[in-house]
Amino acid sequence: MKRKAKIFINRKVVLNDGAIIQAVVWELPEPLPGSSHRYKYRFYFGRDGRALVRYDNERGKGDHRHLPEGEESYCFTDLDTLYADFLKDVERYG
Repeated sequence: MKRKAKIFINRKVVLNDGAIIQAVVWELPEPLPGSSHRYKYRFYFGRDGRALVRYDNERGKGDHRHLPEGEESYCFTDLDTLYADFLKDVERYG
């Protein structure tokens, strides 16, 4: 029987100014092509319907982040570091 992805984290917070911070992480049975870990994730920070910071990984594309300056690769080490780096960018661009 093939194992399926299971939700690991699913949190959404709406701040007083209307900004949204959302973190969704799935644990996968095996890494996505382009990633060396078993997590599929998307972290989002935005305001007024506009994304300001996004971290995610896609099949074949791997780990990366979207900042106001553009998209760049991200070097994943672990979930705690990923979330800490995301929050640093939220503070910087928020």
